[in-house]
Amino acid sequence: MRVIILIKKEFLQLFRDKILIIVLIYAFTVVIYTGGKGISLEVKRFPVIIQDQSKSSLSREFINKIRPPYFKILAFVDSDKEIVEWLDKGKASLVLVIPPDFERKVKKNNAKIQIIIDGTMSMTATIAISYLSNIAYGYSLEIVEDKFYKRPYKLPQIEDKVRLLFNPNNLSSWFMSLLELFNMITMVSLLLSSAALIREKEYGTIEQLLITPVKSWEVFLAKILPTVLTISTLSLFSLFFMVKGIFKVPVKGNIFLFYIVTCFYIFTMSSLGITIATFVNNLSQAMMVILVILVPMLMISGAWSPPEAMHPVIKCISFLSPMRYFLDFGYGVLLKGNGLYYVWKDIIGILLIGFSLLIISVFRFHQTFAK
Repeated sequence: MRVIILIKKEFLQLFRDKILIIVLIYAFTVVIYTGGKGISLEVKRFPVIIQDQSKSSLSREFINKIRPPYFKILAFVDSDKEIVEWLDKGKASLVLVIPPDFERKVKKNNAKIQIIIDGTMSMTATIAISYLSNIAYGYSLEIVEDKFYKRPYKLPQIEDKVRLLFNPNNLSSWFMSLLELFNMITMVSLLLSSAALIREKEYGTIEQLLITPVKSWEVFLAKILPTVLTISTLSLFSLFFMVKGIFKVPVKGNIFLFYIVTCFYIFTMSSLGITIATFVNNLSQAMMVILVILVPMLMISGAWSPPEAMHPVIKCISFLSPMRYFLDFGYGVLLKGNGLYYVWKDIIGILLIGFSLLIISVFRFHQTFAK
């Protein structure tokens, strides 16, 4: 009964904080929308300039294949000085140089072109080069086929057809909207739970609570359970209204399973938030500590690079991050439709880290406030 009264108090304090309510709504709507729409993993309208030294029909035919939406030809230049100026000023990111003997060497099957690219944004540059490589490969096949089609027989070839599972159109908005949802669940869970305890510390009311008949574990649970209920409800709302409604991401898995494990994950992050709150004195310090923890957690979670590509030491450290397990679980259930048979290891990882953080947070809470 006492826990219910304390939970009611926490909800009253939460709903009275209008700024916090606006931040919560903003986090689960606008942030997810901008993440899905504003961040794209595809290269589109990549700025290109061309130096066509051949000026032949074959070079023009090749240039015609470099077109939107992937590339945008800005200009044709005639000298190396112009190339340097375009690149140095940042007006162009890629230069295509076609040599004077391009047509003659094409007929001898040994033609080459030169690509000069700004590698400042390495990921974008790599994708742009891969696009051009595919264009050059397709063009070379067309030339070879033209030669052999004039003969009585057809050139034998292997045709590859790529089929993408779970995201057939390769839409980055599916990935980014879900990633932003998982990020918001993580970040807001940390912030909300730590802010609830820090607010009591700043107002000096935590000691008043502890001298009442309530026990310390009841105060502890009252700080975490409202966060779990609030964030899990907002995550379901955002999943159906933003991710599925606006970005048209197909939700294939068991929603009940996702909700239950999400509650466990929020409980885990809330325990970490309580632990952080016991070490700091105000909300500004808590925000700095959360930032220090959250950024490395995201980097080693597997969101931006697969764990197999990480350094062995970093890969081992990533097993200590609950976000790694939650991302694997979330994508597996929502996009792939996986059941318990495939995601039970991720659930075990979340629970083990959650119970460990719970023990640490309870110990710190009792040590700090319930002496």
